[in-house]
Amino acid sequence: MQQLLLVLTVTLLLAQANEGTQCWGSSGKCRQTCKETDVFYILCQDGNKCCVNPKYVPAQLHKEN
Repeated sequence: MQQLLLVLTVTLLLAQANEGTQCWGSSGKCRQTCKETDVFYILCQDGNKCCVNPKYVPAQLHKEN
């Protein structure tokens, strides 16, 4: 029973650690590659991309191709 609790605790901690640091206020996440639904406009301090949902990007920065 204790092993199950230990495995569950470690799994939850690792899942939270993989979410990435926050950027763009707190609307974005620093990742190596952005999700298909996110856009990339700036770099994070660690060199990763700041992936932001387009609805949080100001209109003058949002470009439509």
